[in-house]
Amino acid sequence: MPHPETRPDPTGAATLALRVAAALMVVAGVWAWAGRGATEIAAILLVGAAAAAFAARRFRPSGVRPSTEAADQRVRDAVEQVETRFSALLDAAPDPLLVVTAREPDDLSGLRIERANAAARSLFRIPATPVLLVSVLRDPEVLSAVDEALFGGVEARCAFTSGASQERSFQTLARPLEPEDDRLRRAVLLFRDETDLRRAERTRADFLANASHELRTPLASLAGFIETLLGHARDDREAQDRFLGIMKNQAERMGRLIDDLLSLSRIELNEHVAPQGRTDLAHAAADVVDALGPQAARRGVRIEVDLPAAGEAVVSGDRDQLVQVIQNLTDNAVKYAPDGGVVRLEVRAPSGREAALVPVLEDAARLTLVTPDSPSGRFAMIQVRDEGPGLAREHLPRLAERFYRVEGQKSGERPGTGLGLSIVKHIINRHQGVLCVESAPGRGTVFTVLIPERLPVTELSQ
Repeated sequence: MPHPETRPDPTGAATLALRVAAALMVVAGVWAWAGRGATEIAAILLVGAAAAAFAARRFRPSGVRPSTEAADQRVRDAVEQVETRFSALLDAAPDPLLVVTAREPDDLSGLRIERANAAARSLFRIPATPVLLVSVLRDPEVLSAVDEALFGGVEARCAFTSGASQERSFQTLARPLEPEDDRLRRAVLLFRDETDLRRAERTRADFLANASHELRTPLASLAGFIETLLGHARDDREAQDRFLGIMKNQAERMGRLIDDLLSLSRIELNEHVAPQGRTDLAHAAADVVDALGPQAARRGVRIEVDLPAAGEAVVSGDRDQLVQVIQNLTDNAVKYAPDGGVVRLEVRAPSGREAALVPVLEDAARLTLVTPDSPSGRFAMIQVRDEGPGLAREHLPRLAERFYRVEGQKSGERPGTGLGLSIVKHIINRHQGVLCVESAPGRGTVFTVLIPERLPVTELSQ
């Protein structure tokens, strides 16, 4: 008895359905590796099973049911629905996922991204697919893992770090897909975001190292004075008063240091998370001037302000952190201003970036310490200028380093922890802003901060 012939598939619908089904099964396995929920995995398997069932019906024997144009249209509509559902499921995944194709080993021009979910398009700035893999991703370890999956037929894992200013860390898995009849090899590439974990580990290690180093001096000082007070100065009232005053200053320094270390650790931990809310920089600057007024008055320093009207300098950002930026810069300016000097604090309404970054000090050294990944758009400006001793050009690149202080400016008259500008740098980096410094010996220093009126869409989607 002859076997019935298999009906041809002129629309390619069954082939597409089989491909969708196979890809969905792999995605389900990948998501299981990534620790996703059972509900998400079950939904993927359900759609994959539906696609496989459709493919089986599509390749039915020719004698079972006649083919009609209307039936073919219904089939195409069903395939489009499966494809739409498949794309929606991939885009719902929070981790970046790529499907990579290739024909021949060692042919970088043949490596193409066939599909990318929403998270991958945002991370790698992929406008559309297909696209060359090396045009968006050139990490040697990731390319090697893709090669092993495509041509070795084995799973491969590696670490990957994005090269943007807001560094993100990923654990990468490359898994081969079943071969198809189009002679293309395929592999799925998943990036599991471990930025929070890595930042927490690094922050904890940095905190312990920095704290132990910076706290050693005041602790040694306190221990020495306590030993002296318990010894030959036990009955010396004048020495007791003097030593207790020094001990009080050292304890206050330790308190400031611990507060700044904790603040810096929290900021670094969330640096890659886009800030929420809107902030009026004029109101924030006015609050800072009110808070620093008594400190400036004790030194005879006058703070001159130039603020726009309420509502004219509103930006995207975390108000508490932006207040901290203005306060740290203004506090530094007050410390380094000469007695009876002037500190100028200016806020301007949003404008183009180049218009806001006009040099203030003629022939002074100038350096941009922070610049955003997406420099376009409108920026509001915060500018703080002092009349202090100024800085030589060679010091500018290190100003935002932790605990860096210029030699000759570390006297007890200007107490500080050396963390203020590092905190400012990380906050501005989180807000996708700009930090620029101008300075010259004997002519003072100017810090200019630009905060975007609105964060880029790619930042808000993270």
